[in-house]
Amino acid sequence: MPTSNLELPLKLAAGKRIAGETIERSRMVEIIASNRESAFFEDCNFDGADLSELVMGGFTFERCSFFDTSFKGAVLDRSQWKGVRVGKANFASADMTEAVIHSGDFNNTVWRGAALASARFSNAKLTGASFKDARTLGIAFSDCLLISAYLSGISFRNETLQRLDFSDAELGGVDFRNSTFDGCSLRNANLKGARFQGADLRGADLGGMRLFDAGLFRGATISKSQAATLLQDLGLSIA
Repeated sequence: MPTSNLELPLKLAAGKRIAGETIERSRMVEIIASNRESAFFEDCNFDGADLSELVMGGFTFERCSFFDTSFKGAVLDRSQWKGVRVGKANFASADMTEAVIHSGDFNNTVWRGAALASARFSNAKLTGASFKDARTLGIAFSDCLLISAYLSGISFRNETLQRLDFSDAELGGVDFRNSTFDGCSLRNANLKGARFQGADLRGADLGGMRLFDAGLFRGATISKSQAATLLQDLGLSIA
């Protein structure tokens, strides 16, 4: 995917550097005890580990694997993630405030009730991810796959959304007011209750819209070609 203006360089952690280890909870507890400020993990395997409730604020993870790992209630504020594999991991109620996620597989992850204020996701795969009841003030996504993700209630108001694929996503009640879509897809997404007043949708794929959905775009800007496609998708002929 193209480089995004949300991409932030990972800062080398000042604490201990751990590379190539398989790390379980007991080992992580040892590392935390001696590196309370930060630690840098590279090419480590955390698959299936229970890291719930641990305090790992400011830690950096690069090219690590966390398949089915539990971060429930963990403190990971200011943490940084690059090139990681985190499929099916559980971040429920975790503190990810100001975390930076650049590239990686976060498919089918659970973020229920997580604190994600000012967290930044770029170049990430988040297919099937659930952000139900997450606290997301200031969250930002760019160049992300959010196919079939649960994003209901999140606010993207006044934002420029760059290359986000919301296909088949749950977007009920999402606030898109005054937002600009650039290379995005809303194809077949559930948009019930979403708000688009003042939004610029000319850079969005609106395929699969239903008659009920079309009314949601009142007050938004679409192109002539999008309008024609919408009419055709709604079964209306253009004379």
